[in-house]
Amino acid sequence: MQYILIIISVIIVAIWWAVWYFAVVPAKQRKMEELARSVAEKEAEVIKEKKLLEVKEEMLSRKAEFEKEVQLQQQQMQQAENRAKQRELSLNQRSEELNRSKQETENIRMRVETQQQLLEQRETELNARQNAIVERERTKLEELSGLSREEAKARLIESFKDEAKTNAAAYINEIMDEARINANKEAKRIIIQTIQRVATETAVENSVTVFHIDNDEVKGRVIGREGRNIRALEAATGVEIVVDDTPEAIVISAFDPIRREICRLALHQLIADGRIHPARIEEVVAKVKKQVEEEVMETGKRTTIDLGVHGLHPELIRIIGKMKYRSSYGQNLLQHARETANLCAVMAAELGLNPKKAKRAGLLHDIGKVPDEEPEMPHALYGAKLAEKYKEKPDICNAIGAHHEEMEMTSLIAPIVQICDAISGARPGARREIAEAYIKRLKDLENIAISYPGVTKTYAIQAGRELRVIVGADKIDDKQIEKLSTDIANRIQNEMTYPGQVKITVIRETRAVAIAK
Repeated sequence: MQYILIIISVIIVAIWWAVWYFAVVPAKQRKMEELARSVAEKEAEVIKEKKLLEVKEEMLSRKAEFEKEVQLQQQQMQQAENRAKQRELSLNQRSEELNRSKQETENIRMRVETQQQLLEQRETELNARQNAIVERERTKLEELSGLSREEAKARLIESFKDEAKTNAAAYINEIMDEARINANKEAKRIIIQTIQRVATETAVENSVTVFHIDNDEVKGRVIGREGRNIRALEAATGVEIVVDDTPEAIVISAFDPIRREICRLALHQLIADGRIHPARIEEVVAKVKKQVEEEVMETGKRTTIDLGVHGLHPELIRIIGKMKYRSSYGQNLLQHARETANLCAVMAAELGLNPKKAKRAGLLHDIGKVPDEEPEMPHALYGAKLAEKYKEKPDICNAIGAHHEEMEMTSLIAPIVQICDAISGARPGARREIAEAYIKRLKDLENIAISYPGVTKTYAIQAGRELRVIVGADKIDDKQIEKLSTDIANRIQNEMTYPGQVKITVIRETRAVAIAK
């Protein structure tokens, strides 16, 4: 029974605690939540009021700043307006001054025009008077001289013309003599020193090459069965091979030295190897061509290194190497180019110019003579075009193109290259000339001189470097021979091509002959 009461009391306490927990506790929590919510709302109101106050203060400060800026802008606008008004006033003043100046200028112009009209009237009157006086004097002169105006004018012009020609020729000779006195010694000194300091061997090229062999048995092997070997060699190299009765020799003939050299080297290798047949010939010729091309480049490089010329385009170096296998009037072209380059450097140094540029132009001056394709223009102009193509400087290109006076000289290097080219080609033994061309040149010199009236005899001497002209004493006087020598020199210079220079000497003699019987 006691246990039952205890259990019932425990159940009652539990029920009471449950009722208290589910009824009283939520009511307290709700009160606490409402209290917290009211506190939060009050705090939010406080924060809201603070934020509103901060925003108002910020708006007031920004308004104050904005008012300051507006006031500053108004001040600036006022200052700009004041400056504009001042400028307007100054412009108005200047406009008024310009109007006054314009009016004064207009008044001056009108006065000048009036004075000019008066002067023109007076000038017209004076011209009329002068013409009348001149006409009266002219009429008197015609009456006194018995000649009309045109006749007198023609005679006067003719007399003045003859006198002017004679005086001009004499004056030209005087100037030339004076120039020779002052400059001839110095020019000779420079040229002689240049030639003495540059000494080169004379090289004469032919159009044939003689290939020596050990015995005549090799000739048969070179010819081959029914001549097939020699035909294959000629077709591969582009030369003509002459195998005749000449002992221990084969003649290689071609105008192109490179072809002759390729054929000579190919023959040498074929004979040394012993295998001579068309297929082997083509193989050896192809190999030799490559060797010759390498030799050409090596020759060009060695030449530029020897002369101290740097920075050339590889194609120009190859062209310089090709000069070794080209001749001009019997003179090896590479030797001529080297000699001209050294002459140019020495002469430029003597004259105070740049010797490196002069040497470069002298080395390249004949590159137009060894083209890969035949051009339709002179070699000097073609050489200048090549130099310009491979980025050479304009003064170098001009010196190359003008060394035969086929373009205008625009630099001081150009005449040096022209002179040194002439020195290298005209020195004794440098070049050989065909006998027929040499004789024709001498005859042309004599024919030009004999065509002038009063000339009785002409003689070309010193290998065509001097022309002596003998004139009749009764046909030409001493003053006219000066003009005659100048005219002959100009005609030879314009009509003929010749190495070096030609001296014209005119001789006039008076002879009196009497016979005693």
